[in-house]
Amino acid sequence: MSVSVVLGSQWGDEGKGKLVDILAADIDVCARCAGGNNAGHTIVVPVNGEKKTFAFHLLPSGLVNSSCTGLIGSGVVVHVPSFFKELDALQSQGLNCTGRLFISDRAHLVFDFHQIVDGLKEVELGGSSIGTTKKGIGPAYSGKASRSGLRVHHLFDHETFAQKFRKIVEGRFKRYGYFEYDTEGEIIRYKELAERLRPYVIDSVAYIHQAISSGKKVLVEGANALMLDLDFGTYPYVTSSSTAIGGVCTGLGIPPKMIGHTIGVVKAYTTRVGGGPFPTEQLNDIGVHLQEVGREYGTTTGRRRRCGWLDLVVLKHSTLINGYDSFNLTKLDVLDQLAEINVAVKYTVDGKELPGFPADLELLDRVEVEYVTLPGWQSSIENITSYDALPENCKKYVEFIEEFTKVPVKWIGVGPGRENMVTKP
Repeated sequence: MSVSVVLGSQWGDEGKGKLVDILAADIDVCARCAGGNNAGHTIVVPVNGEKKTFAFHLLPSGLVNSSCTGLIGSGVVVHVPSFFKELDALQSQGLNCTGRLFISDRAHLVFDFHQIVDGLKEVELGGSSIGTTKKGIGPAYSGKASRSGLRVHHLFDHETFAQKFRKIVEGRFKRYGYFEYDTEGEIIRYKELAERLRPYVIDSVAYIHQAISSGKKVLVEGANALMLDLDFGTYPYVTSSSTAIGGVCTGLGIPPKMIGHTIGVVKAYTTRVGGGPFPTEQLNDIGVHLQEVGREYGTTTGRRRRCGWLDLVVLKHSTLINGYDSFNLTKLDVLDQLAEINVAVKYTVDGKELPGFPADLELLDRVEVEYVTLPGWQSSIENITSYDALPENCKKYVEFIEEFTKVPVKWIGVGPGRENMVTKP
């Protein structure tokens, strides 16, 4: 099949963008299917002989390759000012996206009032706050689900857009009380933004099916990760979209039979941002080591990420739902200096093993994590270019993951650059 999919298998920040960048060299279309500019992918690539770091949030990171077209699908929520800010930043760094970036006319819009409401909702939750990025993603998806949202195509009928926009903002004032917001100023602003956006807007369903039927290779870039999925993640500490394989179909309008290879991106340890349960979190020197060596700070928020050991209970749950054909194991080099490495293999409650990852967070709080301890390799792997050249204990770590999950590891990240990716035979 001509559609391949890259999905996050943990709580996000696994390093999906780097693999997408590598795969996009042989891809015609790189598509986003869900989420918004709450996602964050950092890619380090050479441009004119100089290494440059590109930060992607809303735009597909496959755009780094000049022959690849980027598509923002119907399941994505779009904050138009952020779209242009990101696009302008990339182009100022020498990345020309002219004629190869498109947005679905069915994609829902995120407005500044959504971002304000996002913060107000967090205040309401108090100590139970989700830890949202406050990018307005949740309120935009709420509007979509309650059939009161505005989509990209609405921008091009200005009078109707203005009427609907005023009504939506008034509804937010009634719900949250009056907050400072220039409704009429925003309507004028979006009239101008609509004209700038017009050349990028297409019928994405017709476009992607035409691409597939003509034999073009399509790569779908997932946002966030399985454990942040609205249905299968640690609800309510999740995002507001389907980050699982099902979101690829609903977010792009393609049937399951068109999906070929599904790749799960797995960080060699575990991180998460914001609130919510994290059974293998290490609030100790190990956690600090992973934060510092792994440079675990959010691309979108700059927040310090919580860190812990690799959790194979999470990975098995993720694999059952997404059906990965292969893994990309990332940031393995961050473990280089450790003498011993723990891997979570089982959850028990009152001495009994749980059959899977529990839905009930109160039950999850009672979980005792069972670990297997593996020996470290205590040497740098950053400059290694072949699997066979990896230290023996490093290979044993990789193979332990494969044996537990029954999924082969095909790519291994051994450093930050595009060139620091080992392919396993």
